[in-house]
Order: sequence, then C-alpha cells, then structure tokens
Amino acid sequence: MSNVNKDYWNAQLYDENHSFVSNYGSNILELLKVKEGEMILDLGCGTGDIANKLYEKGAKVFAVDLSKNMIAAAKSKYPNITFGVMNATDLEYENMFEAVFSNATLHWVKPPIKALQCIYKSLKDGGRFVAEFGGKGNVSIITNEIINQIRLSGNEFNEQNNPWYYPSVAEYTTLMEEVGFRVTFAQHIDRPTPLNGEGGLKNWINMFGQQLLDGIDDRLKEQIIVNVENALKPNLFKEGYWEADYKRIRVIGVK
Repeated sequence: MSNVNKDYWNAQLYDENHSFVSNYGSNILELLKVKEGEMILDLGCGTGDIANKLYEKGAKVFAVDLSKNMIAAAKSKYPNITFGVMNATDLEYENMFEAVFSNATLHWVKPPIKALQCIYKSLKDGGRFVAEFGGKGNVSIITNEIINQIRLSGNEFNEQNNPWYYPSVAEYTTLMEEVGFRVTFAQHIDRPTPLNGEGGLKNWINMFGQQLLDGIDDRLKEQIIVNVENALKPNLFKEGYWEADYKRIRVIGVK
C-alpha cells in the first residue's frame, strides 16, 4: 500500500524541469480576470510562481499546498506572500475569498466532492472558482505503459498506487452543481506537452509518477522506466524532446 503521508514532491526538480506547469497555468489566469485588491486563494500552489503572478496583479493572495517541500521553496522565493501547508479537502476558510484558483492540482485530490465543498464554503457569495487540471484520458499512453511494464517485470500493479482522478467534463460539472456552483464555463482539451530534453520522460515519471512504482525495488524501478522509454520512444519522442499526452479540463463556477 502507498504511504499517503509521504511527500513525493522534489521542489528543485519541479522548478528545474517542470516549469511548463506554471507556464501553462499563466494562460488560465486570463479566465480568472484578477481585479486589484481581491482576496484570492491559490489552491495547490507548488513553488509559488502563479501565486506571485496574482500578487503582482494586486491581489491579496493566500496560497496553500499539501507538500511541505513545495511550501518551503515557495516561502523562500516569495517572502511577501502568505503560504501554508493544507489539504484541499481540509480547508477551514469560510466566505473569505472573491476567487479560488487552482492549476494542475485537483486531479491529485480525492474525494473530489469534499474538495469542492471546501472550495464552495471558502468563497464569498458571487465568488468564482477557476481551475485547470487533468481530465479524462490525461497521460493515458504513459500511465498504461508504466502499468504494462510493471506487470511484465513480474509484479502486480496495485490500483491503490494510482494517485490520480481524471474526470470527464460531465462528471466534474455534475459534482460542481451538487455542491451549489453555477457552472459558467467547462472545456476538455488536448494539450500535448513538451518535456525537457532526452531525459524528459524519466524526469516526468520521477516527478509525478513515483507513486505508481511504490513497493518496487529501486534497481527494478530504474529498469522499468528504461523499458517505458524504449516502448514509447517511437510515438512520444519527437525532434529531440518527449511529448506527454496531456488532456485538461478547465472550469469556472460561481457561488
């Protein structure tokens, strides 16, 4: 069984090799339409880059993440912003924010309904929830091959090691409506995402997919990752870089 309290996040690797996460997140800020002086919660803030963009636009920013490693890095990078370690399913805010913003986080959060209840409660009446995260089919080519190679190595794949929740638009917007949101925007898009250099896929698995390999000996893990690279190279390695098969959901809900 996976260790739910383990912090898998390597803040340095995240900043060095996975800046695309916050770069793509900057595009979603256009949906947020920040106004100066607004109180905004950045939910799943990582190392704080988007929280800082919100701060630079004049928002009063609170930013939280479940990873202590990420929050430590964020505090050191952006000392003017209030950061805290918090789970999306345990938010204690009530009628506090004009907006809750979340990028590349909610596919890690289970049960999703509990997070949505907390987000809804955190918002003032008329407040908005704007999010992007992994949708149905996200990185399925990569994930399926990792599971395939685990099985070919003679190991069982433990479904409890799958850390992700990738809903369809219909599934997620139904949950949003159940907790009280009026859904004003919902989109499910293909977003093929370049990964840095020849080691891009290995870095991606080490950053985001380690939990899939829980319980497997370190040396065998390395071999499984090499086997995944070899199997996927013909399809996902293009002109010197890897391309991950991202599919994203974007939503806006109003309280």
